[in-house]
Amino acid sequence: MYSTQQVEEMIKTELPDAQVMVQDLGGGDHLQAIVISSEFEGKTLVKQHQLVYAAVQEAMATEAIHALALKTYTPEAWKASSQTA
Repeated sequence: MYSTQQVEEMIKTELPDAQVMVQDLGGGDHLQAIVISSEFEGKTLVKQHQLVYAAVQEAMATEAIHALALKTYTPEAWKASSQTA
């Protein structure tokens, strides 16, 4: 099992400029992550999620993370979404 902090660090290792917020949805192996990175510019949502899943691939392969719900944003999209919320 990984802490939310460890998962955040895994993602930041792969996406160094990312702002990452990980939340435990229960049991320690069901997580939700919000990731904001300029690396997502020009990439489809699927490609964005693939970048994040690549960062946590080992933890998911061992089932230390059973489920990971993702929300990914470019910095501009994050700014726009937080202004409308």
